[in-house]
Amino acid sequence: MKNVLEIKNLKKIYHTKAHETLAVEDFSFDVNDGDFIAIVGPSGCGKSTILSVLCGLEEKSGGEIKFNGNTKIGYMLQQDSLFEWRNILDNCLLGLEINKTLNEESKMRVINLLTTYGLKDFIYSYPDNLSGGMRQRVALIRTLATNPNLLLLDEPFSALDYQSRLAISDDIYNILRKEKKTMIMVTHDIAEAISMCDKVIVLSDRPAKIKSIYNIELENKSTPINNRKDKNFSYYYDKIWKDIDFHV
Repeated sequence: MKNVLEIKNLKKIYHTKAHETLAVEDFSFDVNDGDFIAIVGPSGCGKSTILSVLCGLEEKSGGEIKFNGNTKIGYMLQQDSLFEWRNILDNCLLGLEINKTLNEESKMRVINLLTTYGLKDFIYSYPDNLSGGMRQRVALIRTLATNPNLLLLDEPFSALDYQSRLAISDDIYNILRKEKKTMIMVTHDIAEAISMCDKVIVLSDRPAKIKSIYNIELENKSTPINNRKDKNFSYYYDKIWKDIDFHV
């Protein structure tokens, strides 16, 4: 399997006039094409910082980040951040406009994504007419519009109620599998991590270091909702919970 990302000894330090804070230290991990990876750990340990550094929003303080081949990143934030004055199609075209790659072909690709994933009847609606789960689906399609092959998801379901979280996790899992994407997801929800991902990275308290890595092997792996019913699910949940040893 092709290696798309190599992270070696990543370090992130935040500086203020008074002191410096070591947020991430000695983080090393390889990501292969098609991997679905979750990062979990104590609240405030530096999970989101890792994603911010990987996508270039923040500078690393040390270590190496190497993208192999033509790796293109899409970043999906906690909030959907849809513009209320733009309809759904125009929201999804925003990245193409910014990148100056909007043309009839790329526009039709976005329309096809909206149609394929159940939003055909809402293309010209506005965000305030959509449920929270539908808004997250729009946010994902906006991220996919620029055709990234590596998706970074930062607590993508945290603003949703429990039932909506379950439904949209299934939606997003199926979309990303069908579109053959690679995913790194930060979450505080252990069940979400196990049910959606092939590997779960557990971080220590700050400064974040890798405490353990779990390869999730379920007997009848399918969708996130069904994966929660697998007999091995509780085994991984208990192991990861004890590993974190902190309220997440």
